Amino acid sequence: MNPTAKISSLHLSRLAIVYVRQSTVAQVRFNTESTQRQYGLVGTAAEFGWLAEQIVVVDADLGVSGRFGAERDGYRQIVARMCMGEVGAVFGLEVSRFGRSNADLTWLMELARLTDTLLIDTDGVYDLANVNDRILLGLKGQMSEIELHFLLGRLHGAKLAAAQRGELRHPLPVGFVYDYDHTVVKDPDEQVQRAVTDLFAEFERTGSALGVVRAFAETGRLFPQRAWGGAWAGQLKWGKLTHARVLQALKNPTYAGAYTFGKTRDVRRVQPDGSVRSARRKRAREEWTVVIEDHHEGYLTWSDYLSVEAKLAANNTQKNARPVREGTALCQGIIFCGVCGGRVGTRYDRRDRKVTYSCQVKDSARTPACRNFSATAVDDAVAALFLDTITPEQIAVAVAAAEEVAERHTRSHRAAELAVQQARYEADRAERAFSNVEPENRLVARTLESRWEARLAALTEAEAALATAKAAKPPLPATDSLQALAHDLPRLWHAETTSPRDRKRLLRSLVADVTLLPEPDAQTMRIGVRWHTGATDELAVARPGPGRTPEAALEVIRRHGATHTSAEIADMLNADGLTTGKGKPFTAGGVARVRDAYKIFGPRTVAVQDGEVSVKQAAAELGIPADAVYNWLRLDQVPARRGPSGRWCIPWDPATQEIYQQKVAGSFRLTPLPPAQRSPS
Repeated sequence: MNPTAKISSLHLSRLAIVYVRQSTVAQVRFNTESTQRQYGLVGTAAEFGWLAEQIVVVDADLGVSGRFGAERDGYRQIVARMCMGEVGAVFGLEVSRFGRSNADLTWLMELARLTDTLLIDTDGVYDLANVNDRILLGLKGQMSEIELHFLLGRLHGAKLAAAQRGELRHPLPVGFVYDYDHTVVKDPDEQVQRAVTDLFAEFERTGSALGVVRAFAETGRLFPQRAWGGAWAGQLKWGKLTHARVLQALKNPTYAGAYTFGKTRDVRRVQPDGSVRSARRKRAREEWTVVIEDHHEGYLTWSDYLSVEAKLAANNTQKNARPVREGTALCQGIIFCGVCGGRVGTRYDRRDRKVTYSCQVKDSARTPACRNFSATAVDDAVAALFLDTITPEQIAVAVAAAEEVAERHTRSHRAAELAVQQARYEADRAERAFSNVEPENRLVARTLESRWEARLAALTEAEAALATAKAAKPPLPATDSLQALAHDLPRLWHAETTSPRDRKRLLRSLVADVTLLPEPDAQTMRIGVRWHTGATDELAVARPGPGRTPEAALEVIRRHGATHTSAEIADMLNADGLTTGKGKPFTAGGVARVRDAYKIFGPRTVAVQDGEVSVKQAAAELGIPADAVYNWLRLDQVPARRGPSGRWCIPWDPATQEIYQQKVAGSFRLTPLPPAQRSPS
């Protein structure tokens, strides 16, 4: 049958669209012959009777996969024009050019049937109103989709097989290169090796990725980066180390000498507009497809990599304890609110150097039961519990428990070793049975071969179980070192050379977190401490008062107030170890304020005995208010001196009286009282 017989004048009066598509950019660059053939369909359309101005080439989908039609702009343009009745025929090199998804092709076929549009490829012309053409084109579409499935399956299977052997090549992180034998080796550039080594050493020292960035920035060190793709592919560039680069290096198992494959998975989601979007999600380490330890020489061991991974997880500010900071708050980053379960933040008051633990949820939500707590009281209680726990007696109990755990692991190791021996014996026995069978007896040989393979699989599982048991054995520290730690820890804890960061790291080595528990009594704090072993302790601590002077300090001030100055009393209080209501040392000004508040008067000087008068007496003699005399004294305009208690003492001799009388006469604001109305105060 002549294919042009299906082309009517109606079709020729509409547009002829030539659809050009290649699945990848690489195909566009290198498979140019296929692209030229698709553009050659313009000539085919002209041969079928379409005029040149009626032929439209749609090539917006060059380099776009045909798996999802909603992601192809050219495909959507064709569908839109078909729905408006503008298209008479759509030309494609083959059915797979229209789409690799049978759903997209079926939808295109249905639109073509409804709008009387022809689909034309190199095999013929398809009129979708004809049931035979629909069946034929549908079969070709399904075969195209299945073909893609087989292609992807073969490609993925080949990649997986190569990855399981550790031979699938992929871009290496900086610090590694492929040698002439395609083996992963360290970069021969010693400067690159030193930079990578310094990165892991700084993380071991600082304990955080940001600390590594700061250490490199403070010393002006640069970090290498190898370019991939483009004109600079393979070349090494040096630049400032960033936080993202540090995290990439710390989380990359290649630096631990391991070969990995399948660390991510593709996730597809249907958008509200019907389009499908693909995204990559990281898998947990236990779900990685291939992990080959000791595949090549690394910059750290696999156990060190696991330690780094655990430390990064602990530093996660959204989920777990925050990394230690330089502040003095001991429980910073590991303290939580027992009312709402939220994280408790740390606030520093630079004015009076006061540190407060404050529930962060309380700032953004109405949680009346959440409170603020004095960091000093909480830290002192937790530190005392921590130091009391690290005693020789507790160390002995811990060593005994550790030895019991080690013995239990040894017993489990022995059981695993016996299981390996038994599995090896069964495998050897099955091998001998298979070797002794006559080759002509094929049925028996196949049975014995299957049995041998099963025994070998059981042996592999037993050996893996033994390796896992050995890797899970906890390291047992030396008893002598633990006993020495119990005696030296208090001295180390209180040493001036021990920084707040070091104290926090020591505390976190045993304490998992601290919780401020709810307590109806507003004068009491309940503190919950959870250890890494799972054990818990609860502390009850009196909350500090609202800055009131302790009763013992008030007693000292009352006892010596009449005979000693404020400075002398402050020295007495500090010598006795007493502090203010805020826990600070006493000063002369602080004692003076306490005296004013509690009406505790200081020692007084008798003016009559040595020819001196007080301010009130001088004001009474002059017949003026005492405030005027105080003002002259503050401006140092008249002679006077301060007594031991700080009171003004005025020498009341004729010369001084003359000076004061001149000040009164020279003031237009002061009107002295008549002498009869003047009376000394």
